[in-house]
Amino acid sequence: MRIARVIGSVTLGGRLPEFKAGNYLIADALDEGALRRLPEATKRDKPMPESLVVFDRLGAGVGQLIAVSEGAEATAPFGKDRVPVDAYCAAILDVVEVTDGKNHQDTKNTKKS
Repeated sequence: MRIARVIGSVTLGGRLPEFKAGNYLIADALDEGALRRLPEATKRDKPMPESLVVFDRLGAGVGQLIAVSEGAEATAPFGKDRVPVDAYCAAILDVVEVTDGKNHQDTKNTKKS
């Protein structure tokens, strides 16, 4: 799963029956540098070679951060139906926190009282 920012939408003039009703978004996956600069970051440090077209039933809008499932996992919400979807909006994210790991407690070595 990747974190992406919605940059636009796709309007379909027609569709095959296998395409499910919903919204199709254009999203750019964010790299580590962009994630560390949130919420100010709007773009990746290096441009993506291509944007993602993401199927959305949650109502994400331009500028929002979303969690994107790709590949076989993107088709999981459709059950056994075969659907031509390669990227699915699994969540609209309110907060993303990136840490360096230094301030986290090691729970494996913590004694329980």
